[in-house]
Amino acid sequence: MNNLSTPLEVTQFIMKILGLIPARGGSKGIPGKNIKPLGVKPLLQYTFEAAKASKLLTKVILSTDNENIVKTAKKIGLKVPFLRPKELAGDNTPSLDVILHALDFFEEKGEKFDAVCLLQPTTPFRKAGLIDEAITRFSEGNYDSLVSVREVPDDYNPHWVFEEKNGGLKLATGESEIISRRQDLPKAYHRDGAIYLTKTEVLREQHSLFGKNIGFIDTTGSAYVNIDNPSDWEAAEQLLKQK
Repeated sequence: MNNLSTPLEVTQFIMKILGLIPARGGSKGIPGKNIKPLGVKPLLQYTFEAAKASKLLTKVILSTDNENIVKTAKKIGLKVPFLRPKELAGDNTPSLDVILHALDFFEEKGEKFDAVCLLQPTTPFRKAGLIDEAITRFSEGNYDSLVSVREVPDDYNPHWVFEEKNGGLKLATGESEIISRRQDLPKAYHRDGAIYLTKTEVLREQHSLFGKNIGFIDTTGSAYVNIDNPSDWEAAEQLLKQK
């Protein structure tokens, strides 16, 4: 056995992780979004370049239903081992089903993975090293899953958010008293869509993308956009100019 020293080396030795980039062809908000040029590169290339730079992903592939996306992927060197069935490429297709389809494909060929790292092209800007930092934390913490998150501004903290009830309001947390001081608010986070890491056994046995023991990596402060509509695309273009 090799004498491993650093966390990255230990993680690499122990875990086989599939890097999965999902890119369906039926985007309605921005037609052809995944291969539309953002700056000088197609959108999905940003995510592929981040994945390719990882030392801890065992394999990186694209899952798509669209031949035009396949052509673009092959031009940039992104592997496309299968064409995703149309029934797994709808607006409401769960990410879990897309992941399980990829795992099934490889297991039929005798290749198994300990975990899957889902990397969505719609979050194109990831700081250098983020993927390997997330994988190391995921492995060391022995989490069921790990997600990338950003801090929720205090004004939107769930302890200060109300829900409607019988024509009135109640605290979204279910607490009877509101936290009055900003300094006493606990930190709250929202998923940013950049990284979802999940153990294969959790995906299969719990049929869940998260499981019960969820780790996180905080990306607050780094460049961020999650592209869903034309205004998001404009924000991404502005970020590129700033960078």
